[in-house]
Amino acid sequence: MFPFRFLLVSALCALSLGTAFSQSSRNGIAAVVNGKVITRTEVADAVAAQRQMILMQNRDNPMRAQAELAQVESQALDQLIERELILADFKTSGGTIKPQYVDDDINTLIREQFKGDREAFVVELAKSGMTLKKFRELREKMIIVQIMRAKHGGNQAPPTPKQVEDYYRTHQEVWRDKDMLKISTITIPKYSSDPSATPAKQKELAEEVRSKIIAGADFASMAKSYSQDSRAENGGEWDWMERKLMKPNMADAAFALKDGGVSKVIEDEAAFIIIYLDAKKLGSAPSLDKVRDEIEKKLRSEGARGDVEKYVESLKRKAVIRKL
Repeated sequence: MFPFRFLLVSALCALSLGTAFSQSSRNGIAAVVNGKVITRTEVADAVAAQRQMILMQNRDNPMRAQAELAQVESQALDQLIERELILADFKTSGGTIKPQYVDDDINTLIREQFKGDREAFVVELAKSGMTLKKFRELREKMIIVQIMRAKHGGNQAPPTPKQVEDYYRTHQEVWRDKDMLKISTITIPKYSSDPSATPAKQKELAEEVRSKIIAGADFASMAKSYSQDSRAENGGEWDWMERKLMKPNMADAAFALKDGGVSKVIEDEAAFIIIYLDAKKLGSAPSLDKVRDEIEKKLRSEGARGDVEKYVESLKRKAVIRKL
């Protein structure tokens, strides 16, 4: 049922924004948008609605899940404000949605995710604490937002051949296969058996070690003295690794270096890391003709997203928004 869970989570993120002032006085007000209240409970519900999906997608990486949850929490109120502005603009422009559109949307979901079993669909809703009526209201609001975003981002001119060629030239790592890196690392944990070794002090130590290397100290010797990872005894040296199999922040930092270069101190979930690039090998990339359609779609998508952002910003400039 995961695809349905995803749709349900998306629907919950379009929480009703028409809460009355009497309700908000109990819940606490997070923001007021053109006189309409967004309560703190609504913001909390929007975060909770996405929590399960994030945890499911990151079962094997709880630290990444926590980072994504933190991002959701930081953006939840702004996203609700944007949705309220779009819904209000739709209403002001005289927009309407035929009930049949929403019914068709829900019926499609039931047919594809529940093999047409409406009762199973309602039971699944109940498990998530929702009624069919509430779900229908949220789906309608989602459809409205999608319509308005498409309206303001859908008239994209085809990218020029030069734009496509420039994108291909500057983003070849997206398509290259088997980029390889050979690195050495020094890993200094944020916490150690020494109770006085706070993360701040450990970072200072990492910066000090890096400064000594930049000044001429031998990386391998420093790794043997300071590093606390599995490669320390080997002077921090690792075997050749495929870039795509490495953690993105580590791979990106290493790939940005020239052979013999030393990275800045990289803060990871549990440690501070310094990378020395021994060497890198570029994999092969497909020809431009093979990825031209993909690039054109990408550029159109980016253009549409930019136009939607401009549209939302124009709504904000005309609105009275007060965060509390």
